[in-house]
Amino acid sequence: MHRLEIEGFGPFLRPQTVDFDAFADDGIFVISGRTGAGKSSILDAICFALYGSVPRYDTGEKRLRSDHSGPDDSTIVALEFSAGGERWRVERSPEYDRAKRNGTGTTTAPPQARLFIWTNGGWEGRAARPRDVGEALHEILPLTQEQFLQVILLAQNRFARFLLATHGERQALLRTLFGTRRFEEYEHALEQRRKDSEARVARDGDTLAHRLDDAERLIADHDLRGELGREDAKGGAPANTAVRIDAVRQAAQRAAYRADTAALAQDAARAARDAAESALADVLARRDVQERRDRARRSVAALEADMARIQSVRDERDTATRAELAREGIRALDLARAEAARANDAREVALAQWRALAGTVGTDATPPGTTELAARIDEVKHAVGGWRLLLAREESIAERRAELSQGRTDLAALQAAVDASRTERDVVVARRDRVDARLMQLAPSVGGRGTAESRLADLDARSAAAADAERLENEAATTERKALTADRALAEASVALADLRERRLRGHAGELAAELVPGEPCAVCGGVDHPAPAPRGEDPVSADDIESAEARVVIAVSEQREASDALATVRQAAARARGRAGDRSAEQLAAERAEAAQALAIATKAELEVTTLRAEREDCTTTLEALDAALTEAAPRIESLDRSLVVLDAGIASDNEALTEARGGFASVAERIADAESIAEAAERLRDAITTAERCTSAESAARARVEVDLASAGFESADTAVAALRDAAARARLDETIREHETALSAAKSVLLDLELQMLPEEPIDARAAETARQDTREAWTAAVQKTIAADQIRDRLWELARQAEAAQSGIAAALAEHETIERLAHTVAGKAPNTHRMKLETFVLAAELEEIVQAANLRLHDMSDGRYRLLHTDSLAARGAASGLGLDVLDAYTGRPRPPHSLSGGETFLASLALALGLAEVVTGRAGGIELDTLFIDEGFGSLDAETLDTAMRTLDELRQGGRTVGVISHVEAMKDQIPAQLLVAVAEDGSSEVAAHAIMPV
Repeated sequence: MHRLEIEGFGPFLRPQTVDFDAFADDGIFVISGRTGAGKSSILDAICFALYGSVPRYDTGEKRLRSDHSGPDDSTIVALEFSAGGERWRVERSPEYDRAKRNGTGTTTAPPQARLFIWTNGGWEGRAARPRDVGEALHEILPLTQEQFLQVILLAQNRFARFLLATHGERQALLRTLFGTRRFEEYEHALEQRRKDSEARVARDGDTLAHRLDDAERLIADHDLRGELGREDAKGGAPANTAVRIDAVRQAAQRAAYRADTAALAQDAARAARDAAESALADVLARRDVQERRDRARRSVAALEADMARIQSVRDERDTATRAELAREGIRALDLARAEAARANDAREVALAQWRALAGTVGTDATPPGTTELAARIDEVKHAVGGWRLLLAREESIAERRAELSQGRTDLAALQAAVDASRTERDVVVARRDRVDARLMQLAPSVGGRGTAESRLADLDARSAAAADAERLENEAATTERKALTADRALAEASVALADLRERRLRGHAGELAAELVPGEPCAVCGGVDHPAPAPRGEDPVSADDIESAEARVVIAVSEQREASDALATVRQAAARARGRAGDRSAEQLAAERAEAAQALAIATKAELEVTTLRAEREDCTTTLEALDAALTEAAPRIESLDRSLVVLDAGIASDNEALTEARGGFASVAERIADAESIAEAAERLRDAITTAERCTSAESAARARVEVDLASAGFESADTAVAALRDAAARARLDETIREHETALSAAKSVLLDLELQMLPEEPIDARAAETARQDTREAWTAAVQKTIAADQIRDRLWELARQAEAAQSGIAAALAEHETIERLAHTVAGKAPNTHRMKLETFVLAAELEEIVQAANLRLHDMSDGRYRLLHTDSLAARGAASGLGLDVLDAYTGRPRPPHSLSGGETFLASLALALGLAEVVTGRAGGIELDTLFIDEGFGSLDAETLDTAMRTLDELRQGGRTVGVISHVEAMKDQIPAQLLVAVAEDGSSEVAAHAIMPV
């Protein structure tokens, strides 16, 4: 890692830069600063840049964005690093609320990420979306986040997790690091196969039993048992499967014999049925011929009796045929008569209308001729043409008079509106002048509201911060007392443990002597003689006493750490609150707030009044503009309207004189025109009616002459006689069809009767009841035989099928059972069950091999750090009460030669063992990930729990880590480490409570 840039992330508000290359020559540096200053947040930023998340926020609220950031502040983390011979830069921003670019308020900015590579002296983009950046980084740095935190960022609260983990926790962590979940999937797959094969064996057995049970029920129901039965003939024990299957086969053979016998009986019944059917058919055929002969005799007699009616029909048809010759002439005469009558009636009506309109007195006056009527029509039309010229002027004069009256009214209203607008304008001008004067008075008070609001909001925030600071300082006092109590408890527990260990060492010889048995070798020297065994002390200390004391120390360390962290958190919160309050008291802030509130009230009141006055002045301006526009527009309208009224009045007077002459004695010219046009129309109707009547009379005379000729030709004396004889085409066709049907039916009936009489059948009816009874009896016998045959065939086929299925199931069960036994043995072995004597699952077996390699690598460092006292041991011994085993860790204490649980180590010993194990894990994981070269390492844990001698040992180990070009960063409050490590990165808290990277320094040693 080369460079880290942070802005708006965690406690860092302003842009901060960490230059790791500045520490490359020294190889090791310490990140120092007050508790809560943000040292660990530097590691959080590295993890966020590479993986987009921070582990300590994974299970809670993801507070990645700085609480000090405002809506306009940015949040971004950028990391420059080298991998695979290339230099990379990754930039990330989390999701956060930022100010809208347009308008007010905030909007949610989505998470962003970008990846660059250094080429040709500049950065070149490679990916620009979080998903694409994540995929690219996985190829560049093939470590998962969990692996990264185990091998590069050894962060707080994770350092000793692997050492002190339970079997399940250690398995989960190793599974993540080495990707062995597929072995668990193998276990699940094998278990499912075992269940499937077990179910298959059970199903096959059930199927075989059901098949045999079905067959035996069928045998019993139809009495097909032989010598072999369901139970053994001698002892009554259930027959085995082979015997049962053989019994089913024998029953199937007996069923086949029964089926053959039934088939023979069915054939005999069918032959008897066919003979009875043939005899009945013969009897029914002779009876049918007899019935047809009798019907033919009756038909011939009926047809011969109807001959007189048929002759009458024939005569009616012939007369109608002759009458058809005169049909057209009679129809034409009827039409001509009707037309002549209608024409004469129309002429009389037209004459009456003419006389009424033309003023002719009496109905006996001589009717006018067509020539006279034509002259009268021309005279009327000439007069109407002249009157029509004045008709339009007559129709519009009323509208023009109304228009003249309305115009005079509009002119008066327009003049009144102009007078009112001039009066209103004077009032509005006076109101506008008053508003302008008030705005001039308020001008000095406008413009301070925004500043007053900002100051009031700032004072509110500072007042709240001052209250928080006072509350947190009180809480800090309480928390400090708890921390002091925890420190005393830890000191007391450590002293007690040291005292017990010293007493244990002093009494160790007596403890060993107490275990000596005469004649058996000594565990120390091997001799069988024990001449002077050491006496046992009065108050011996056992291993259990030591273990209990060590457990109390572990608890005390944890409680002391929690109390110290709580105190640091409260003090940090109080410092931030004091910074936000500006180091002012609540009383000072309250006085300042009262002044700010009064200033805000004055500014607000002035702004509200100015807003109202400005709106009122705008209204005055708008009103004046509208009034001026209306007055300007009204002047030409008044002048134009006055001129048009003078012209309209003169036109109306001129038209009145011409129309009075044209009306004559009528109320209007239109009425005089209507009267004249009605006379002309009556004359035209009378002329047309006279012409039509004369034409229709001539047509009637011609039609009468033609009818007289046609009647003489057809042989009728009068037209009425011919009309009575007429028939339409359909009636004539029906008469012809009646005659033809009778002739055809009589001929056919005589022919049929002749054929039937030749068969010489008896006169009395033939009886078929005996033949029908015989046929019914044979049919019922045949049906019964068929049903019996079908039933026998079904029983036979069912028994053969059940026997075949039982044999197939029996042969399949053996193979399925053998396969199931193999699968079950393998599944139980992989799942850690018998015959697996270690009760170790497959995945655990694989992880145990990895753990052995990790322990081997860790012991290379732990041996040096503990001066040869401690070694880590991987144990796969069986756990108590059947619990999972295979991933156990013990610590071998060279002082006692016995293994002990990691929880029994002291705080400092736990740190050393955890560090060794973490480094061993890093070496193995790095090798599994493809031989990644780790040139940067961070450690954030536990140096404060080491004594001076152990701290020196740890420092030597860290010094070895930086060999070969590796840079090691250490977060610690321990002053001794600051003295020994000259390269330091200082993180400090600014006045506003945010954090800053204060210095990159190489301190003098």
